Amino acid sequence: MTIVVYCSSREGLDERYQQLARRLGTWIGEHGHTLLYGGSNAGLMHITASATRQAGGHVTGVIPEMFKHRLDPVCDNAVHTANLGDRKQYMIEHGDVFVVLPGGIGTIDEWMSTLAVVTIADDTRPIIVANIDGMYDATIQQLESLTRTPFARGKNLSCTRAATSADQLLQILNEVTP
Repeated sequence: MTIVVYCSSREGLDERYQQLARRLGTWIGEHGHTLLYGGSNAGLMHITASATRQAGGHVTGVIPEMFKHRLDPVCDNAVHTANLGDRKQYMIEHGDVFVVLPGGIGTIDEWMSTLAVVTIADDTRPIIVANIDGMYDATIQQLESLTRTPFARGKNLSCTRAATSADQLLQILNEVTP
């Protein structure tokens, strides 16, 4: 199974975010899954990839041309794309489960793009959001509010499940993976 992880490549983040990335990567590797991620050698991306590989998992990085100099050496496989849009499309097409760790605008963009594809296609692939310290509360509330409007056109946005801790994130992963 391919687990797509969207997250920050920023260095020096708080240890609680780094530990979350390590635990997720270890879980992916120990369960024999493949990590598919943004391919960067920094931040939560690198931490997740390193932990996955150390735990015996396969690591595939999808790196856009503009970031090719940041390709993570822990990748077993690298997919080169022309730009960020192509990277996102590749990851959406090849993922079985999507995990959103703490990140910035790029991470939120990847989450929303995945959610749009999954809901429009009546897809059942899960999206699990690590809502640590409530960082995604407002976005989750907006999605919940949207389901009560005519603009969601009756689509069920419940494929996004929020976890408030690493333990809860891994519990949800255990529920949604074979």
